[in-house]
Amino acid sequence: MADEQDRRDDQRDPIRARPLGSAPVPLSVLDLATVGSGVTAAEALRTTTELARLAERRGFQRFWVAEHHSMPGVASSSPAVILAHLAAHTERIRLGSGGVMLPNHAPLVIAEQFGTLEALAPGRVDLGLGRAPGTDGATAAALRRTERLREGADDFPQQLAELTRFLDDDFPDGHRYARIHAVPGPVQGTVPGGVQSADRPSVWLLGSSGFSARLAGMLGLPFSFAHHFSAANTVPALDLYRETFRPSAVLDKPYTSIGVSAFAAEDEKEAHRQVLTGALAMIRLRTGRPGLVPTPEEAEGYEFNEIERDFINSWLANVEYGSPDQVREGLDGLIKRTGADEVKITANAHGRAARLRSYELIADAYDLPTARTEA
Repeated sequence: MADEQDRRDDQRDPIRARPLGSAPVPLSVLDLATVGSGVTAAEALRTTTELARLAERRGFQRFWVAEHHSMPGVASSSPAVILAHLAAHTERIRLGSGGVMLPNHAPLVIAEQFGTLEALAPGRVDLGLGRAPGTDGATAAALRRTERLREGADDFPQQLAELTRFLDDDFPDGHRYARIHAVPGPVQGTVPGGVQSADRPSVWLLGSSGFSARLAGMLGLPFSFAHHFSAANTVPALDLYRETFRPSAVLDKPYTSIGVSAFAAEDEKEAHRQVLTGALAMIRLRTGRPGLVPTPEEAEGYEFNEIERDFINSWLANVEYGSPDQVREGLDGLIKRTGADEVKITANAHGRAARLRSYELIADAYDLPTARTEA
């Protein structure tokens, strides 16, 4: 009951939470709706829904989905659509984007989408924002309808400021957007007879380098770092965020989250067999051959050349995998090294059952609740 009371109390704070069980920090989930060989996108998205329900039942703090494009093995090209579906299949877990790539979209559109999500799931929506395209240059050009991609990234602070103004409906008088309103949103509480919830999506900045770390610190926003694919930059970026942090109406002190690839199985051999599927998919993506996540049998039978073998070794060095105790030990060590306030676990592998089982095992390793207790 104490864990359940903690969870109810923490729902009042959209960012900070107390860890449950024996976890040193709150644990969350980052999902890409991965599509494996022999699996349809519909099946992959059903697995994402199952995983969100599992995460809620076991006491994970958040469930985020990432924006990626033109990748056959990733079905999360439209986070807002997926989150709307998840809102209908969950009750209390925070739902968010990890993240929406702001330069790909008009700020007004994002404000409308996430205002709609807030109306569907009041008080539990996170808007994580990134400045990378989430895809290759040609696809980014198609998304943005321009070849000047660098311009979009450079304008990120201005785009963020505009998006925040739309979310808060507080453009100053005389601004060209002063009479434009993101709906659902605060304007509905200002018109005759209007009633509007006080909640609005919680804005996070995401990054894999120092740019967003510095910006998040200067603005006093929570910061989530992509350790799972930029591990060498994790500590420098988090240090930079903390050094530049200025208290704001959102946070009085820094709050950091890191995305971590982690996979647990009954033993280390089986865990390695599973994570090898995601590693092979990443090799193919990095070498211009994006495809579905291969089966464990395909990954085991693949003949890696020397360069690919080096990549595999480097990639897996930053994945916490093995038995539940091994994964817990690895995560505990990473939390100590980075000082992260929260960990978002991503488990990119082929099989539905193996992925769901991995999260259950990690939850068991940290003594997270085994079933939801009704309030």
